[in-house]
Amino acid sequence: MISIRLFDHDKDWELLWRQMLEPVFRAGDTYTVPTDVTEEQAYKMWIETPQATFVATNDGGALLGTYYIKPNQPGFGNHVCNCGYVTAESARGQGVASRLCEHSLQEAPKRGFRAMQYNFVVSTNTGAIRLWKKFGFEEVGRLPKAFRYNGDYLDALVMFQQLVDDDEKKQDS
Repeated sequence: MISIRLFDHDKDWELLWRQMLEPVFRAGDTYTVPTDVTEEQAYKMWIETPQATFVATNDGGALLGTYYIKPNQPGFGNHVCNCGYVTAESARGQGVASRLCEHSLQEAPKRGFRAMQYNFVVSTNTGAIRLWKKFGFEEVGRLPKAFRYNGDYLDALVMFQQLVDDDEKKQDS
């Protein structure tokens, strides 16, 4: 069974960094993070800057995945959130990313967010694109050749989902 809870620095950081974030960031094929990112920089990006960070664990408490949630923009754009997700390589194909996405879609409205936007989904990340579409995200923009990878320039997608129906809100007034 997959459980999701808030990140706990003492219990989670070392393994989260070594087993998930560092390998994904070093690969350089899905995040715009420099491949030589330091542990301190990654901590600031994944833990300190977001509003919250969550981890997925199995029944034995082993880390399977993680996501953060934060406002996509400050000020008048802070009602739209952005999330980043990473699944441990050993846990891929086991439904972890689906559970993380489900959890984030439930958590976002609780935190006052009305929509969720992914700003930069690399076009070759077909598994993620398929999953986000399965959960109701739409491709609302394509950034031509915006991601540099191994000497190639790949498109990046902007994906979006409204979480709160404005028409329902008006009817309740």
